[in-house]
Amino acid sequence: MKAEELVFYIATSMLQEVGPIKAKHLISYLGSPEAIFKSKASTLEKIPNIGSTIAKAIVKDHVLEAAEKEMEYILKNDISVLTYVDETFPYRLKNCEDAPLLFYYKGDVDFNAQKIISIVGTRNATEYGKQCCKNLINEIKSHNPIIVSGLAFGIDACAHREALSAGLTTIAVLGTQLAKVSPTSHVELAKNITKQGCVMSEYHSQTIFDSKLFVRRNRIIAALSDATIVVESKAKGGALITADFANQYNRDVCAFPGNAGNKFSQGCNELIKKNKAALIENGHDLEELLNWDIETKIQKKSQRELFVDISDEEKKVVDYLAENPDSSIDKIAIECEIPMSKLSAQLLNMEFKGLIRCMPGKLFRNEW
Repeated sequence: MKAEELVFYIATSMLQEVGPIKAKHLISYLGSPEAIFKSKASTLEKIPNIGSTIAKAIVKDHVLEAAEKEMEYILKNDISVLTYVDETFPYRLKNCEDAPLLFYYKGDVDFNAQKIISIVGTRNATEYGKQCCKNLINEIKSHNPIIVSGLAFGIDACAHREALSAGLTTIAVLGTQLAKVSPTSHVELAKNITKQGCVMSEYHSQTIFDSKLFVRRNRIIAALSDATIVVESKAKGGALITADFANQYNRDVCAFPGNAGNKFSQGCNELIKKNKAALIENGHDLEELLNWDIETKIQKKSQRELFVDISDEEKKVVDYLAENPDSSIDKIAIECEIPMSKLSAQLLNMEFKGLIRCMPGKLFRNEW
């Protein structure tokens, strides 16, 4: 997008009386963000859901100068911008009605990668919570998912650090402008994230700090991903707000259970109790929930088919065991019409190849 056009998108996002939903509605109705600033109040007020109060506010709100100043700032500081009309804008986020008109980011990441999950939790993370977070990331790293979180103390920071340690891409969604990382002690972590992912924010550099902005950013954490995992949370907190957004967007929500009476597990236990989150205890549970385990089995089968030399008779056995797990040698011999004298040696050879497994009681199971 040309700088001249981007300035009008930035200006539209700066309008005080216009949120992301109305902003996109205005652009759709008028054809471009530039048209918003070239229209009179009398024209704007006739647009559905705008009215005279907002129309007059738009005309009086002199944001174009501020937008041009912002354009100079992002060029000077090598900041990237994505608007909702750009092809690379995250499609998961775009599908949400209240998605931002645009966002600013530093780093390099595929926002439309196949697997993206959000991990959130309390700022006062316990050792149990940190271990759950670490184990989860290490158990699913073979899937190469992108890890999204909010750069806050506790679980958020743990998720980012473990993702970096595991060689995974991670996205930090800020509740502040890019230049004012909060907490300030995470400035170095943010820099490391930009080398292996990105730090992003919907707030321009002239945004005045407001704690309410952190609540708004939680919707982006939820919207960017396929699933939100709450590791630890009190009865109230930002992680639960993120989980609520995820539920509103019809995304999967998971939570690690905790001890009854532990204040940092109350939120997770409540989510599970009210069926607002699926209970998970490890990476395998998440794989099953998101059907990543099916993909893994297909990949393993394809690899075996490439590297394992299998005869027609062996294929007959594994196909039979796929439909009839834990079958005895007698049953296999009868159903597959293979002489017992030949089958015994064949099954042993198939076990060496990793095609089948001998279970207790001399029962056989398909492993192919």
